[in-house]
Order: sequence, then structure tokens, then C-alpha cells
Amino acid sequence: MATHPRPAPETLPVTLADVQAAHARIADQIVRTPTFISKTLSELTGATVYLKFENLQFTAAYKERGALNTLLQLPAGTSGVIAASAGNHAQGLAYHANRLGIPATIVMPTNTPTVKVTQTEGHGATVVLFGDTFDAAYAHARELEGERGLTFVHPFDDVRVIAGQGTCAIEMLQDVPSIDTFLTPIGGGGLISGMAVVAAAADHPIEVVGVEAELFPSMFNRINGTAMPCAGDTLAEGIAVKEPGGITSGMVKALVDDIVLVSERNLERAVSLLLQIEKTVVEGAGAAGLAALLQHPERFAGKTVGVVLCGGNIDTRLLANVLLRDLARSGRLARLRIRLQDQPGALFNVARIFDAERVNIIEIYHQRVFTTLPAKGLITDVECETRDRAHLDRLIAALRAGGYEVSTVELA
Repeated sequence: MATHPRPAPETLPVTLADVQAAHARIADQIVRTPTFISKTLSELTGATVYLKFENLQFTAAYKERGALNTLLQLPAGTSGVIAASAGNHAQGLAYHANRLGIPATIVMPTNTPTVKVTQTEGHGATVVLFGDTFDAAYAHARELEGERGLTFVHPFDDVRVIAGQGTCAIEMLQDVPSIDTFLTPIGGGGLISGMAVVAAAADHPIEVVGVEAELFPSMFNRINGTAMPCAGDTLAEGIAVKEPGGITSGMVKALVDDIVLVSERNLERAVSLLLQIEKTVVEGAGAAGLAALLQHPERFAGKTVGVVLCGGNIDTRLLANVLLRDLARSGRLARLRIRLQDQPGALFNVARIFDAERVNIIEIYHQRVFTTLPAKGLITDVECETRDRAHLDRLIAALRAGGYEVSTVELA
């Protein structure tokens, strides 16, 4: 990975002047999102943590910045723009193209959730559904680009997009000049490339660290010459990119100090913590920076870290699932498997112990048939809500003291 000193600015495809010009160009047409310290997360991680709330953009993601910077530099008379995206780039481009009166076409895979199609169409774009994968949709978008005389707007591998995304760093340093570390999610590499340009030109050393999901270490592979697989069902689908950009890969190699990988469990925990502590909703990719702080606390201890909450577009059902799983892992929600005798009063006697321990019962499941117990035995699963892990442990101890065989049904 790169180390200081940095390469000469004029050798880079995007310079600080490009990012500053982009900021001047787009500043009055986007939300000037705040950068706030999180005292609780700072105490939890051992770093001084500042969060930039890019999930407060109108389309709930930073992607508006690069899309708008590109649109504002198109030649007069441009017949329209086209992109391949099933995510935040689609909505950011569609929204600002509509504002500017530029026709936008977005090609999405046929399996794109209906809500994303509807949201993109709601911003005035024409949506074309094609292929089962992003690669198929991308190839079709490039075909339509030529056939219809449209201008393709790449989600990350474009110098105008990179410069636009880098404006996040300008605003963060304006708000918090003492930041000495940028901890930034990497998908295709547009955001971290732009932010690294700003960091390299700062008046004090700023370490730039990228974050990828363990299931999709594409930029890590590209920079380090490794061949770890890029596949799986990650919560951070916004950075689940199999092939990073060519321009961005070169900039990451030149300017980024390190790339760390994060597990799905820490991505889930980060999404949950941001909602509980900061009262803000982020998608998996938006929580990647905090996930890195949780998984690698020794790496960032004592540093003043700037983290971009880069997007907030998460399916509500998925968010509910993440929150419930986090409650289960923390011991506040549990399923206990209890062996009972199939006779009157058995369940009543168990319920009395729950009452004595002040534990709320949510659901009860009886299993008489599909069990290896004798015919007069049964398994009862009880879902319950406790205050914390210690409270759950007291309940289990009380059940065992009452003569019951009890075990917890653990999450994978």
C-alpha cells in the first residue's frame, strides 16, 4: 500500500483543484450534510469518531455529488444520459438529471426489487430492465448508449464522478480540521479516491483507510495481488463490487494507506448501533466504517477518525431483521428450549418462573411429534425479552434450579 510521501499532484487524474471546483459547482444544489462527533461510539471504540451524515441527502446517499458534478459539465444539447445501476447511483443521477431537464435512462437487472425501480422512475428516469446480473445490465446500457446517442455516466470510474465524491472530504475538514484518519467504504473506489486527493493535500498528515466486506474484497485483491473470492449475500450490497475501476484502482494504489475487511456480523452490529445510538438509519455499506472500528479497534485507537455514513437506503424488512438479530446476540431477545412433561400445569409452572424473574414471554412453540423424546415428553421453545445478558443468565439459572432441562437456541 501507499505510504507518504505522496505522488506529485499533477500526476494524478483528479487533483485537489478538480475537487474544489466540483464543490463550488454543486454546493448550492445538494444538502450540506453535517459532521458530528459521536461521544458514545468514541467511548465504545477507543477512537474519537466523527460521522458525516450523507444519508441525509435527498436520495439518502452521497452518490448525488458525483452524478451532479458530471451532469453540470455535459455539453449543451446533450440528448440524454444513461447508466447501469440498481442502487444509489441510479437514484442520484435520475434525481438531478430530472431537475436539470436532462432525460435519463437507467438499465437495471430484471431481478431488481420493485421498490428501487419505482423510486428511480419517481425521479423521472426511464427504467429498462435487462438481464439477470449487473454485468448484463451494464453491457446493455453501453449498447443503448451508442444506439440512442446517449452519454454514459459511470458510477465510479470517471474523473468527474471522483471529484464530486471527494467533496465529502472538503466539508468534513471544514467542519473538523483535526481529523487525522479517513475511514471510507470501498465499492468501485470513487468515494475513497476523491477523499484521498483531499487528504493528500491537507496541511497535516491524514491517513486514508478503505473498508470492504469480507465477502467482496475486490479492491483489496487488486492492490495486494491476492485472489480471495468475491461472492456471497452481503448486507453491504452497495459496496459488493467484483471489479473495481481502472482509474480508481490507480488512485487507491497511489493514495490509500490501507484496506481493512469487515465481517457480516460487524456490519449488522454497526447498522444496529447507528440506529440505537445516533438515531439514524444507514444501509450496510453506509455502516462499513463503523464496522471497521468495531472489528479493528486497536488499529484506530487514539485517532481522530472521520467516517462517511454514505447511504441510508435499506429495505425496512431487512432492517427489522438486523435489529432483531442484534437484540438476540446481546441477550435482550432469546429463544429457550425447555424439556417438559406432557401433563396439565407443566407450562403454567414454567411461566411462573418467567414471571418471578420479570421476563416477558413473546412466543411459545410446542413440539410433541418431531422429537426424540418419549411419547409423554415434549419440547417447548419460548421466545422472551430480557434487559440484558445478565438478566437472561439469571432466568436460565432459575429454570435449571426448578429442575428443568434448558438450552438456548443460538444464532448462526
